[in-house]
Amino acid sequence: MARIQRVLLSVTDKTGIVEFARDLSALGAELISTGGTASLIRGAGIPVRDVSEITGFPEMLDGRVKTLHPKVAGGILAMRSHPAHMQALDQHGIAPIDMVVVNLYRFEEAAAKSDALLEDLIENIDIGGPTMIRAAAKNYPDVAVVVSPADYPAILEELRSHDCELSIETRWRLAKRAFRTTADYDAVISARLDQVDAAAVALPDPLSLRAPKLMDLRYGENPHQSAALYGKPGQGLAGAAQLHGKELSYNNLVDLDAAWQLALEFSQPAVAIIKHTNPCGCAEQETLGEAYRKAFECDPVSAYGGVVGLNRPVDEETAREMAKTFLEAIAAPEYSREALAVLTARRNLRVMQVTPGSDRLVVKSISGGFLAQTVDDGKLDPASAVVKTQRAPSQEEWRALEFGWKVAKHVKSNAIVYARPGQAVGVGAGQMSRVDSVKIGAMKAVLPLQGTVVASDAFFPFADGVEEAIRQGATAFIQPGGSVRDQEVIAAADRLGAAMVFTGMRHFRH
Repeated sequence: MARIQRVLLSVTDKTGIVEFARDLSALGAELISTGGTASLIRGAGIPVRDVSEITGFPEMLDGRVKTLHPKVAGGILAMRSHPAHMQALDQHGIAPIDMVVVNLYRFEEAAAKSDALLEDLIENIDIGGPTMIRAAAKNYPDVAVVVSPADYPAILEELRSHDCELSIETRWRLAKRAFRTTADYDAVISARLDQVDAAAVALPDPLSLRAPKLMDLRYGENPHQSAALYGKPGQGLAGAAQLHGKELSYNNLVDLDAAWQLALEFSQPAVAIIKHTNPCGCAEQETLGEAYRKAFECDPVSAYGGVVGLNRPVDEETAREMAKTFLEAIAAPEYSREALAVLTARRNLRVMQVTPGSDRLVVKSISGGFLAQTVDDGKLDPASAVVKTQRAPSQEEWRALEFGWKVAKHVKSNAIVYARPGQAVGVGAGQMSRVDSVKIGAMKAVLPLQGTVVASDAFFPFADGVEEAIRQGATAFIQPGGSVRDQEVIAAADRLGAAMVFTGMRHFRH
């Protein structure tokens, strides 16, 4: 180990930098800094030298060129164990730099603006910072690199207790974090610049899946599997704030996402109740409380221990309705103070506050690789839907068909949803044959099926599914069409007095 005698500081995030600099100086380290960082440190009465004093060259090009100089790069990259390196430093009057404390321009802040101009994005790309970080990380046996204020306390503690030295293990840990930082930075830049061109492809090449670990999970789908959550803080379900409840599980998060995504399908107050990723209740009503009651009516048995997604801030009435049964978790955009008081009285209920994200891709892993597809944001356009039967749906049936079609999109294939306007009545999910989904949806129904409509995520391959649904009480159907037996299916609906609409759009969900 070697003593930390000379430190270069140049940070955008100035959290804790004055205190860190003061403590480093107190330990005997010489401080070198740039621009605003140097001014802040000097203003606190801490001795610091400007980089321009070291290089003999002023900052120029509006600050673009500050540390890109041999007297900086050489001081960082020289390997202390190589006599030729040290001889070169002596020859050119370069002093070694033992620690580099750098974090980068906030490119993500500029990138988050959808209307950001290309020149603004380019101007927020850091050049000198990544160069210093990578140089220091490459020479980690001799140089410590610090890219996060979160590391300041532990570094100071080790320096104080080890005569101003850092172990090789600490340097290696810091170096790995540094390389992750520059890799993530470049990935964000690349992804954002791809969005600038109007002709940017929907499926990127290559696919970048880098994301920070947000938390370790107790286990995966089963106790013998390890799991963690990755994503962007504050965005979507992955970055949601947990307001109450015990630790989230892998399965909680999968179900919460399913509930949240379904609830967001609706413009009016809506509630989705999910069990094992499938809806066991869903409703869209005038008020959120009524939507929850209608959703719960669909399948009260399955709703027990379920996960709920709501597309409106939760009020006290809705909270009291939910508190009547055992639920695992809830996802909503906000909660009133009164609602939160009701829900937090349930000790084990996980309460999540979610800010909608803007995911463009759905990614799944397979052995040896990944599958990626664009998000299924296909909407039903009633004007383009085609009535295929002699009888057209009534106005009430149309309302029910449009609602059922949205729910069916979130049910695992083969998917069948019995529905009334604004309320799911029975759900048949994940069966190997469509007629079995029809039968299971009817079997699961608690409310009467007479007068309901049926939404099917894909075509009916045979007339038996339609015949069975009509026998259960269904009067109208919505499906994509496209089977070689479409005419047989339409004929069965006509023969039994039902209406049928083709959408031309399939909603498989595997």
